[in-house]
Amino acid sequence: MNDPSLMSQIESLVNSLNGILFSNYTVYALLLTGLLFTFWSGFGQFRALTHGVAVVRGKYDDKDDPGAINHFQALSAALSATVGLGNIGGVAVAVALGGPGAVFWMWMVGLIGMAIKMTEVRLSMLFRNTDDPEHPQGGPMYVAQKGFEKWGLGPIGAIIGGIFVVTLIISAITGGNMFQAWNVADITHTYFQVPQVVTGVIMTIVVGLVIIGGIKRIGAVAGRIVPLMCVLYMLGAAYVLALNIDQIPAMLALIVKSGLPAFLGGQDAAPVGAFLGGTFAYAALWGIKRALFSSEAGQGSSPIAHSAAKTDEPVREGVVAGLEPFIDTIVVCTMTALVILSTGAYNREAESSFFDETGVRVVQATSEDGTAIENTWTLQSPSLPAMTNDARDIRRSCELEAGWRECETFFIVLAGDVDENTGRELRKLTATVTQDDDSLEWVADWNTLESETEPVIRANEDGTPDLGLYSDYSAASLTAYAFDRATPGLGMWLISIAAWLFAISTMISWSYYGEQGIYYFFGKNANGAVLIYKLIYCLLILLTTVLAMPYFGPGGDRAIIGNDTQLDMWTTLGLGVMLVANIPIMWIFGAQAMKAYHGYFKKLKSGEDGPHAPPPITDVVEGKDVE
Repeated sequence: MNDPSLMSQIESLVNSLNGILFSNYTVYALLLTGLLFTFWSGFGQFRALTHGVAVVRGKYDDKDDPGAINHFQALSAALSATVGLGNIGGVAVAVALGGPGAVFWMWMVGLIGMAIKMTEVRLSMLFRNTDDPEHPQGGPMYVAQKGFEKWGLGPIGAIIGGIFVVTLIISAITGGNMFQAWNVADITHTYFQVPQVVTGVIMTIVVGLVIIGGIKRIGAVAGRIVPLMCVLYMLGAAYVLALNIDQIPAMLALIVKSGLPAFLGGQDAAPVGAFLGGTFAYAALWGIKRALFSSEAGQGSSPIAHSAAKTDEPVREGVVAGLEPFIDTIVVCTMTALVILSTGAYNREAESSFFDETGVRVVQATSEDGTAIENTWTLQSPSLPAMTNDARDIRRSCELEAGWRECETFFIVLAGDVDENTGRELRKLTATVTQDDDSLEWVADWNTLESETEPVIRANEDGTPDLGLYSDYSAASLTAYAFDRATPGLGMWLISIAAWLFAISTMISWSYYGEQGIYYFFGKNANGAVLIYKLIYCLLILLTTVLAMPYFGPGGDRAIIGNDTQLDMWTTLGLGVMLVANIPIMWIFGAQAMKAYHGYFKKLKSGEDGPHAPPPITDVVEGKDVE
């Protein structure tokens, strides 16, 4: 039995930091910020869906304005960072842990996120650095620096800007890089048995080749990849939803009912099958967290990409940015969630089950020297029975195969201490599948579970123990499984291709975000530091895929990043630090953004600075209309 103490200590430290950074107060502050700017702008979300579309179409593009890329490319570059694996894997995490109600709160954050995104981008455009018109620089760090300079508080602004840059780089290497690499390596290994490190090598090379070219190459690549990957993914999701069209009304009703508190008629989703049952509070928490991670509203990241847009009107690019949360959260995330819910993937039935209780029992875990580990439990079990016919059909296993895959993980459900991820007493005890070399039987290498009370196997409605074995689909793998339930093999190809496209586009954009942070610190002498940063960024892709291997290190320790909750732990760290740094900046300078916003639309209403005939759509996509 592997000693879990090292990983437990690391997880405890990171979770403690996350508890501080992503406390309820942070969530309340973000929601309040969104509501404030929603009302202050007179529900500016409507402006994004009307005027913002016209701006993206190129009706206001001007090649003589300062900037490097047009509005469409700026939106694509920002979307390439937001429309990514958060829409595939992040939504799956939210639904798996928070239940259908998490989707309701994703909608709420998506709507108010539009107002937040419009405001933070508008601020960055007001304070961006255009000393080099072809390579403008912007972001919350410049808002803080220049904003406080105007008040004679330059040193304070520099410190606050520096703090934001540190959080920016942390988020770039975790959510913008590690999250993406882990998911692609996991799903590629799950379906094609490609070693995670091989995936890491390929992604490292591809990302490295793109980010060397800077924002113009990133904008050009994003302008082509983002529309392609969105259309491809949406067509696949629409096909699955068409097959389950009769389930959609019930699923929408379940989302709303599970997302509301009891005093408003809401009801917690029932723990059934593989779903352990998130309470209302946890449904809201997971929905908010994953929507924030997916749309990046309030993080202050996408303003960095938008600051490269060719325009002399700050408000115009801010309105364009309001489209991001709508496309990302309201449209793409909802499609993913409905696929997972309508196919029954989130509360799926057991893929296999022990025939009886013989040899299946919960025991106290021991260290390598045989010493019992306090409050730590594991399971003893016989060899694994074959999967059900339905499970093997979904996996497209041969008739005589058991259905199991080497090194995959699965779990059995126990009842013990309350799970801090769901608010219920049901817990997962996971295991890794291996095949005995001599007998060729499939066996389980059980992990451990911490619980002050001795856990017991979950009981069925008739009181008998639930001996069901559930494949532990994590993040993007759960979404792929949902597609496979509709049409076996669809998830394998659609999600694998989408995951690669989404991840690469996200990585290249987040690399640019971190790069701009390096420029902020080093100024004109940043070239050497930027090169080192890019090398480290690429190497982290490779390192993450190594850490995701089933066994890592000479002692045979478990993977450091091995499941959805561990993955969320690391990405939450990056998200939390940016929110805590950026929200105060928005509150301090928000009045200036709103003054510019209302002034622009008053001018537009009077007939000043109207649109021109739109250029050919191909010129807009390729950026030729501003060359």
